[in-house]
Order: sequence, then C-alpha cells, then structure tokens
Amino acid sequence: MVKHLHSGKVRDLYETEDGLLLMVASDRISAFDHVLQPEIPDKGKILTQLSLWWFDQLADIVPNHVVSTDVPPEYAGRAVLCRKLRMVPVECVARGYLAGSGLTDYRKDGAISGVPLPPGLTEGSRLPEPIFTPSTKAPKGEHDRPMTFDEVVAEVGQEVAEELRRITLAVYERGARIAAERGIILADTKIELGWDENGVLTLGDEVLTPDSSRFWPLGEWKPGRPQPSFDKQFVRDWLLSPESGWDRASGAAPPPLPDEVVARTRERYIQAYELLTGRRFEP
Repeated sequence: MVKHLHSGKVRDLYETEDGLLLMVASDRISAFDHVLQPEIPDKGKILTQLSLWWFDQLADIVPNHVVSTDVPPEYAGRAVLCRKLRMVPVECVARGYLAGSGLTDYRKDGAISGVPLPPGLTEGSRLPEPIFTPSTKAPKGEHDRPMTFDEVVAEVGQEVAEELRRITLAVYERGARIAAERGIILADTKIELGWDENGVLTLGDEVLTPDSSRFWPLGEWKPGRPQPSFDKQFVRDWLLSPESGWDRASGAAPPPLPDEVVARTRERYIQAYELLTGRRFEP
C-alpha cells in the first residue's frame, strides 16, 4: 500500500509503508504555470529513464535520491523509489547560453541574478562562462523571482550557498560536455537539491531532461534568433503564436494542444533521449 502525499504539475508523490517515497512521472506537460491538455504520450517514461541515465553519469559529482526502480507494475518505467530529502528553498539554475527568462533579464539590466554580462549579447549567445542564476521557489500559482548570490547566502548561509553553486555548475558542465559529444547544446538547466538524513546535499526530482533543461541541436545553433530545440520550448512557442489564439496576459487557461503539437513534442523528447543516451526508446 502507498499513501498519496502530493501531486505537482508533472509528478505524483506517494509514501510507502517502509518510509520511502514513490515518485511517479506522469505524461502531463506544463508551460507558463499551467498544466496543459492533452498529455504527451510516454513523456513520464522518457523523463524517468533519462534521469536515471544522467544520475549514473553524475554519480561522482553529487549523490542522488534513487533507492530502487523496483516499483509496482502499474508504474513500471515511469517511477522510482527514493529517499526523503529536506529540499533546499532555492531553485538552482545554471546557464551557458542566453535564453528564456535569462534573456529577458539581460535585456532589462545587462545581468542575470545579479551576475553582470558583457554588452552586445543576443538571443542564443554563448556566455563567456557558465553562470549560477538561482531563483526563489514560488508558491503554486506564483512566479519564481531571480535571486542574487548574496540573497542565497542570506537564505541558507555562505557555506551552503557556495556548495549549491559548485554542484549546480559541475552538473551543468558535465552535462554540457556529454551533450556536446552527441551533437546537442545544453543551453541551461535547473536542478533540485536537498539534504538527506545525514545532512548531505543530494540530487532529487529529475535531472537534465527536456522538462528541466534547454537542448538545442549543435549543428543548427545560430545566435540572434530562437533556436530549434529538443525540449518543451516547442509547446511554449505554439502557445505564444497567433495560431493558438491564447492571450497569456488574460489569465485564461491555455487552449488544448493540437494533435500535431502533441505528436511533434513527443518526437522531440524521444529524440533527446536517444541522442543523449545512445539507446532506443522502448515505450
């Protein structure tokens, strides 16, 4: 028997009788703080299998929360048993390229999370070096806000803040190197860290997936424009296009995703999985 604890935008969390957490990745997809309809077939399995692969690649950098993939049959392939963590109250983000909210902040004041950047950068530009750009963990329905490093220090202390930055950048740099070997740019990524029962900072949730990262085809990279992607940017772009008919500022729920957008999003997620891991995705 498992007890339901929480349902997020993508994952459902249960507690087992022996005190472990059963984390189940659904096929739900979210954008702009909305859960969209319909779901993306096999997305939960893709995210789970890709995260497990990355956890192995990162094991010498930071421990992770996974205990076992031996889960109830109804969750096979899209769930893990994991240790409980006391989550850090900071979104840990690393960026190597200019995109998304980082681009918006740079255009406003030439910096991201208080990190000044050179003038003249454009959308998709490679940054001089990867940077740590943390943000708040906003309550449901609210937006995350960029945090400066000093604000992270005020939240968790100097030593922990420096360790969050070190781990986040190390995960990004390892991920970017492996992705580049496979013809993919890792533009940015967000990771979740928490303390285990021994007070060790541990990687939780998912890691380096198309939900938490921007993946661009290396051969098509061209600064100064939006980049083709292997992630859910395709869904965001459709929602913001005249074709969707959605006014983001209205507060109304987004319209259902057309069948073509659903199919092409699934294709992109599978392509990311197969290119990165070198494995064929088996639904």
